[in-house]
Amino acid sequence: MSITTVSDALNGKGRLPDETRSRVREVAERLGYRPSAAARTLRTGRSGLIGLTVTTYGEEPFTFTEFAYFAEMARAATSAALGRGYALVVLPASSRHDVWSNVALDGTVVIDPADQDPLVSELYRSGVPVVSDGKPGNCPVTAWVDNDHEAAVLGILEHLSEAGARRIGLLTGTSTDTYTRLSTDAYLGWCDRVGQEPVYEAYPAHDPAAGAVAADRLLARPDRPDAVYGLFDPNGTDLLAAARRYGLRVPDDLLLVCCSESDVYAGTEPPITTLSLKPRRIGTTVVNLLIDAIEGVDSGTGVDIARLFPPRYRTAGTGPPPGTLMPTELIVRASSQRRSPRTTVSPPRSPGEV
Repeated sequence: MSITTVSDALNGKGRLPDETRSRVREVAERLGYRPSAAARTLRTGRSGLIGLTVTTYGEEPFTFTEFAYFAEMARAATSAALGRGYALVVLPASSRHDVWSNVALDGTVVIDPADQDPLVSELYRSGVPVVSDGKPGNCPVTAWVDNDHEAAVLGILEHLSEAGARRIGLLTGTSTDTYTRLSTDAYLGWCDRVGQEPVYEAYPAHDPAAGAVAADRLLARPDRPDAVYGLFDPNGTDLLAAARRYGLRVPDDLLLVCCSESDVYAGTEPPITTLSLKPRRIGTTVVNLLIDAIEGVDSGTGVDIARLFPPRYRTAGTGPPPGTLMPTELIVRASSQRRSPRTTVSPPRSPGEV
């Protein structure tokens, strides 16, 4: 049996019969053999490591995993990488230590890059392939995957309008990532078309305490909305708590929707309607696209996008970088459905007022 055959069998490469691959691995296991990462790097020029980072949610490397979306996305990305023989390394966008230069990466996934993101530009100059979770704006990425945020927001606004909302508000962020920007622009565009004055509050999304304060500000406004969409994971509980402080009943006085992957919202009182961005599917897709780019193979090798996603979710593909739009799902619960025809709503009271 040739060295190449043994190498392909142990590294999941090549086109070997399953029987041959299994036999090689059984012998290697019996002998206690493990492939040398250093030798593989010298032979192939690849380390077998791919990076994952978020550039818009603070400098700590694991801060973003406190949000259900990023935790689910990172979990799926890790599994997809391991399935193709790579290890995934979570790195901070910046650090007092130059950790990026200490890790030999074959490629990197960047989540929600800012427009003209300096980290993406530096990776590009270094020749490191980058695939972004989020439309990259002017960033030089190899490929990107994102949701159709405009369609998702418009769908939510239509859902709330059909439920009887007449003044819909937005809880949004101050960051420049495309998710926040596109979602906010979709809301503002809708307000302009229907003739509603925008009612929104923005806060630094990486600061959970700031979210609760912004929710309070939004419901304390003299032009208080009768429905709110919150862009970030904690917004549902923040808005629900603020509504209770002001004596507002959900959903009778205030309709609520937030974007979250957390199942906690199925058990709140009332259960809160959530928008799912399908982070597991996105995590799997971005990693496979990145590894395809690293290995110089057709992007259909790692994941059959034509099979997974209907044609309407694909971009036209007329020029670089290629992108894939993926569907979202609105999980409708009691918080966005009025139980009876609207009655007269009392003005909000101050917190603690009897």
